[in-house]
Amino acid sequence: MNHLPLVTPDRQHHFDTICQGLHQRGWAVVPDFLVQEQWQPLLLRARAIDHYQLAGVGRGDNLQHNDSVRISLIHWLNDNHAIDRSWLCVMEELRLCLNRSLFLGLFEFEAHYACYPPGAFYKRHLDAFKGTNNRIVSTVFYLNPDWGDDDGGNLAIYPEQTHQAMGGVIEVQPKAGTLVVFLSEDIPHEVLKTIKTRYSIAGWFRINPSIFGNLDPPG
Repeated sequence: MNHLPLVTPDRQHHFDTICQGLHQRGWAVVPDFLVQEQWQPLLLRARAIDHYQLAGVGRGDNLQHNDSVRISLIHWLNDNHAIDRSWLCVMEELRLCLNRSLFLGLFEFEAHYACYPPGAFYKRHLDAFKGTNNRIVSTVFYLNPDWGDDDGGNLAIYPEQTHQAMGGVIEVQPKAGTLVVFLSEDIPHEVLKTIKTRYSIAGWFRINPSIFGNLDPPG
């Protein structure tokens, strides 16, 4: 990916916070990861998409739709779209930082816009299962200005059992500009029922699946 944006001092500080959080407890929450003039185009893009698809549960041949587990709509980011590419470039900066600081061997990044209409949710789940060697680090970036306590849609993070003493369940409001990063195999999480339409960009850093001799398509 060419012509990456420069890593500013503020962004480097955010990257350091993420690396520290992943190392110490497996997750990190970064408010104001982007300022309004940076996240506003992403929000407008998410709102303008007219061909969202219904999200499923599982991957590949095991993908199925189950509205008792997950109700949401998704649209995969496209590197040929300038606004999508701006976010993918920022995540490329983060990938390089994570590899440099935590030696994770992250190889690629995939992401989709997620739209949760009123009443939508996603029950507690993991983004990857131990030993599958696909998704290693998950990211969620929120695009919802003026989100209030009564609007629902919080992200509930359930820390690893070894970290339960650090405060139990953590709830994060999906406020615009906030980035959440966590270890895909280790951190169960849940999208609580939303009261109004909720937008985000969900993404996953992956290692090179060809190393393990199997195919692992995005799903």
